[in-house]
Amino acid sequence: MPLDLSASSIDITRQLCDIESVSGNESELADAIVAALDGLDHLEIIRDGDTVVARTNLGRERRAVIAGHIDTVPVNNNLPTRYETENGIEYLWGRGTVDMKSGTAVQLKLAAELTDPAIDVTWMWYDHEEVSNDLNGLGRLARNRPDLFTGDFAILGEPSNGVVEGGCNGNLRVEVRTYGLRAHSARGWVGENAIHKAASILDTLAAYKAREVEVDGLVYREGLNAVGISGGVAGNIIPDECMVHINYRFAPSRSSEEAIAHMRELFGEYDITVVDRADGARPGLDAPLAQEFLAAVGGVAKPKYGWTDVARFSALGIPAVNYGPGDPLKAHADDERVEVEQITAVEAGLRAWLTGVERS
Repeated sequence: MPLDLSASSIDITRQLCDIESVSGNESELADAIVAALDGLDHLEIIRDGDTVVARTNLGRERRAVIAGHIDTVPVNNNLPTRYETENGIEYLWGRGTVDMKSGTAVQLKLAAELTDPAIDVTWMWYDHEEVSNDLNGLGRLARNRPDLFTGDFAILGEPSNGVVEGGCNGNLRVEVRTYGLRAHSARGWVGENAIHKAASILDTLAAYKAREVEVDGLVYREGLNAVGISGGVAGNIIPDECMVHINYRFAPSRSSEEAIAHMRELFGEYDITVVDRADGARPGLDAPLAQEFLAAVGGVAKPKYGWTDVARFSALGIPAVNYGPGDPLKAHADDERVEVEQITAVEAGLRAWLTGVERS
């Protein structure tokens, strides 16, 4: 299905969404993006797997990287897309409308139309964001083509309700285990119940007061929660092992190593296994280009509580923010839908900044 980048950003969103691209199935959409950009003389096109890069090479003194992923979580009777109106608000409904094909649509339209932006731009549309970190297309691109990650500022089009969200929290998952001694449940007193021993872990979690941490003027709220628990081998055996799966969302003032150290402070008497970790990203709003961007799009920046790929840019020394249409609470939802006005508003904000024209 060909993409028409001369259409409105709302229509382009619908075109993108109706090309199903669940993680691992992005090739058709990546092909369509390359075909739509082919022949645009102001863009150099580079492809790495199902990640597509388009960049201007105008010799500007400054460069921004603007990125979005093209994959979605699995479809659940929410394609093809459709329009619906509720309480006078028009929405585009369907998988990917929020996370994050509306943001990608805005980027594609601007990439095609802005032949003479005020700064050089590297546009990135990447695969495998919604799955494990080792498959992430942006991470793969950074390994294969680190030269493409040269820039003074980066924007990720993740859904942010059309407001700027600086940086992101870090993410840590650990498994905390208790051990006991198996015995027949009819003679439980001769064993040690590992599940009962986990009570103090749950008590610590229930009593934990999450911090609110100010980082570069933005206040990040942390979270520490049990997200799973397992133990036991049969209905008549005292369990000899129990595991509590814990998720810690930590402010970007902490490194993942410091987050792990905090888990050891809380649960150090138990066996702790780190199963996943990702550093957060500081807001980066003190960068001159970031300040100009914020002034152009209007509003006041907010913190990003969830982890996003802005952390990848931050780790490479590029300050980055989230800015895209869509309510994050509707991401991955069966009734995923985006306000169409947010799509056009984000387009107007980015266009104003990239052309150096103040937003009216």
